[in-house]
Amino acid sequence: HGGVLGQVWRGGKRQERLAAFLRGVAVVPLDEDLGRRSGALLGRARGSDVIDAAVVLLAADGDSILTSDAEDLESLAEKAGTHVDIVPV
Repeated sequence: HGGVLGQVWRGGKRQERLAAFLRGVAVVPLDEDLGRRSGALLGRARGSDVIDAAVVLLAADGDSILTSDAEDLESLAEKAGTHVDIVPV
């Protein structure tokens, strides 16, 4: 979602590989519905990162999530009941 893009995008020539990767990715908005669902998940998981919660909610069973925050995403996925592969980077 757009929040993740904001966390990684810094613009400029250094981001050519990321820009190429994004051509094959659907970036969805972090809208009111996703925000509310993310907040509810954070309440269940006792977490605080809405960006991570929204990523987990957008993932489907069997998806892989690349992250530098594996522990938090694993906890969120467990509380969401989503079976994903958390890949530390």
